[in-house]
Amino acid sequence: MKVLGSTKVLGVFGHPISHSLSPIIHNAAIEALSVDYIYVPFHVLPERLDDAVRGIRSLQILGVNITIPHKERVIEYLDEVDEAARAIGSVNTIINEDDRLKGFSTDGPGFLRSVEAEWGKVDGCRVLILGAGGSARAVAFALAEIGCEIVIANRTYSRAQELAESLKSTSKNVSAIPLEREAIAEAIGFADLLVNTTSVGMHPDSDAIPIPSDLIHSGLLVYDLIYNPPRTKLIQEAVARGAKAINGLKMLVYQGALSFEMWTGIKPPVDVMEHAAACALG
Repeated sequence: MKVLGSTKVLGVFGHPISHSLSPIIHNAAIEALSVDYIYVPFHVLPERLDDAVRGIRSLQILGVNITIPHKERVIEYLDEVDEAARAIGSVNTIINEDDRLKGFSTDGPGFLRSVEAEWGKVDGCRVLILGAGGSARAVAFALAEIGCEIVIANRTYSRAQELAESLKSTSKNVSAIPLEREAIAEAIGFADLLVNTTSVGMHPDSDAIPIPSDLIHSGLLVYDLIYNPPRTKLIQEAVARGAKAINGLKMLVYQGALSFEMWTGIKPPVDVMEHAAACALG
């Protein structure tokens, strides 16, 4: 990969950023396509986010991804925000178009594309979502738009209620429950798809599981957004009980692929991106 005066710069803002797989994924696509771009990680402290966003214009950066903890607060520094991104209150992709910064979210569409790539269409299915944070919002809005019946479970019940209420303009088939055994047991019995958006089971606490394993049934599709470790305790228990299960690596890749296409107008090789990410995880 050659970096020249003509090379267009892409990147990712986050804090911390050293763990991010995005540079590996995007630069693998750039190399495979032999195009004149480079993707750079930027460590942006929360108190310097406004300076960093101004720097996108000053340095003529073509576009950036936004990751934790900046996805919500970055909205106030942008010239324009896509309707879907504003609805979920989160931006993960910024495009610099003639010095106007436009914000989008590819998290929800990336999740749907990854689901469809693995299992096909899930329009209208019954979904149990664990968690009520930023990832849960993106996933829930995407699923609501394709007519899914959604139950949101969270340890802090009021947060699940807030998310459910915010979805009511998109879908009437949304409800909230506490993340407790009795409520989960009833909801999961009717579910076609279980999505874990919590951090329970993430490295290094990889022996943890967000719900009792005996509640998982063989007819369930289990999507754990965690990808480190690649086989979480939830995935292991789901497979052991005859359910189909995948981790969040495909979502990471597909949301990145959508961002890449928005910046460059080029469809990237998703298989190359996924392979690079998998290799990086070992």
